This record gives sequence, C-alpha cells and structure tokens, in this order.
Amino acid sequence: MANNYFKFKEFTVWQQHCAMKVGTDGTLLGAWAEGGERILDVGTGTGLIALMMAQRFPQALVMGIDIDSQTVGQARENVEASPFAQRVVIERADANMFEGTFDCVVSNPPFFEKSMICPDGQRTTARHDENFSYAGLFSLGRRVLTEEGCLSLVAPFDYRSRVLEEASLHGFFLRREWAVKTTPKKQPRRYLFTFALSSAADIDRGTGVIEDAPGQRSEWYQQLTADFYL
Repeated sequence: MANNYFKFKEFTVWQQHCAMKVGTDGTLLGAWAEGGERILDVGTGTGLIALMMAQRFPQALVMGIDIDSQTVGQARENVEASPFAQRVVIERADANMFEGTFDCVVSNPPFFEKSMICPDGQRTTARHDENFSYAGLFSLGRRVLTEEGCLSLVAPFDYRSRVLEEASLHGFFLRREWAVKTTPKKQPRRYLFTFALSSAADIDRGTGVIEDAPGQRSEWYQQLTADFYL
C-alpha cells in the first residue's frame, strides 16, 4: 500500500484521496519540463507537478486543473500547506472545455487507451482516456498557449508514435525528446516530450537512466531531482 504522503525538500504531498499516487512519471516531468510566467498543469492529481513547477520557476503563476472533486480538494490542501500557496491555484475543470492563456502546459496524461477499464471510477478517470486523450491535450494546447508557448508531457514508450502523430495533426513541432530507461541495459520505458507551435533549428534529444543498479540512482537522475528529493 502506498504511503499517505510523500515528503520533498520544500513541500509535502498528501495523496490518500487521489487515485494516482506520487510516482516516477510525475516527478520526472516536474523536474524536466519547460516553464514560463503562466503555467498550466493538466490533470494535476495530487498537485505534485504544479508544486514542482512553482519551485523551479519562482516568478511563475501556476494553475492545476483536474476533473475529480476529491483530487482537487487534496491538491488544494497540498498547495495551501506549501511555500507556494500565493502562486499556485487548483481548479476543478474539464480539460476538454478549458480556456485561458498560458506560456506553458505540462501534463502526465491518461494513457491506457485500449486497456481494460478499472472498476474504481476515480482511478479510471485518472488513468484512462475515456474522459481525456492525447488529442484532447493537444487541442487544449492550441486553445490556451501563446505563440511562443510550449507543451511538455510524459508518455509510455509504446505510445511514442501516437504522441508524435497527434502533435503533428494539431500543428505542434517537436522541440525536446528524451528517452528514459529504468537501468542502463533496459530499453526505454517512457519518453519526455516538449512541443512548440513553431519549428526549431535543432531538436534536443537524449537518453536518461534512473538507476545505475537496483536502489542506486544514476548521476543524471540525481542531478535532475536534486532540488526535490530528500
């Protein structure tokens, strides 16, 4: 059973009322994603990524949105107890209809698009695209991003082509793409992406490894998360 809370250097994330707990995907994205003065975290869950972005970008105003009322309540409590309460707002909203203006969108979106639906309704909403999809995420990006804005997300390795296809269909250009391996000898398990509405001369591509050996964080992962993990 997951712990009820996860303590970081500058804030604590309580998660007992959230279907999706603090995990590697969210922590990776929060530490890696590009930012701006106005940041939108889509499907904020516990509020983890919103809080990480607020810590990394001290001048930013951050909004986290989620469709689940229990999750929103938990995220608000986490924000209110953090040092960033004056710069982070959590709202209950349907991402498919959300409007606003932002410099940066970040999301750890639902990804089990064709897998068996979980009987737990809250967990289904968090993990499946019955309510939200990659197409929905890029559509939202088109609605809310400024011309110079960017959209960052994390996705499972076998959804890479789907993400790239949806991005292209919605007029986005790849800016950054990092494959992430669990250990050096394994194949990538997930990808970190950043897309923009204009093409770049060079695309930042790389590969990161989380652990050099079981229980031993790699130098790359340690450096990436140094400001967060105790």
